[in-house]
Amino acid sequence: MVLPAATFAETSGTLVNAALARWPEMAAVGGIERAGIVHRLDKDTSGVIVLAKSAAALDALQAQFKARAVSKRYLALVEGIPTTSTGLIDAPIGRDQKQRKKMAVLYSESAKPAMTDYRVLERFRAHCLLQVKLHSGRTHQIRVHMAHIRHPVVGDPLYGGRLQIPAGCSEALREALRSFRRQALHAFRLGFEHPATGEWIEWEAPVPDDMEQLLSVLREDAKDA
Repeated sequence: MVLPAATFAETSGTLVNAALARWPEMAAVGGIERAGIVHRLDKDTSGVIVLAKSAAALDALQAQFKARAVSKRYLALVEGIPTTSTGLIDAPIGRDQKQRKKMAVLYSESAKPAMTDYRVLERFRAHCLLQVKLHSGRTHQIRVHMAHIRHPVVGDPLYGGRLQIPAGCSEALREALRSFRRQALHAFRLGFEHPATGEWIEWEAPVPDDMEQLLSVLREDAKDA
């Protein structure tokens, strides 16, 4: 099954607890700590996540993720506007040498290859909305890569730095940016081969209310830019 992770977890504490409460038999799929969860999203990233209801489905789906055969697309609201409407970030990622909770672009033997495609969907006064496609699955990859090219994800508490308020923006936008308390990153589309039929299937999760509200304020502010 494929579920919008943020919505599912909000009413149930954690995704694992919610899955077990609804389908107790999933304790046998990957163990009680996993409960059929095939992959992960960063904390406070919204979007689509996959749960397997059988051990065979779990193994098949995890194999697709490991082989990079899964199509993953995100929406990311970032600071600034890239100079080109499309781009490819090809930069290895490893554990930050000074802050162990962070990842970083590193050119060392410990880093792993990482590639991220992006395309500008909307431009605002001093922000833009990107569609992002992953070619690898490194920890915090989008957040690290966007910070690396100096377009950090809005609201990112780990890689975003100080909040940037655009000069001349509306008071509504100032307040919306200040009150947005997570990274503006949403896993909106996920595609893979059905583990039983082999059919290619794709799932989408609507943009969550908090991110949609921020985008609405950005659009309104851009009219006066």
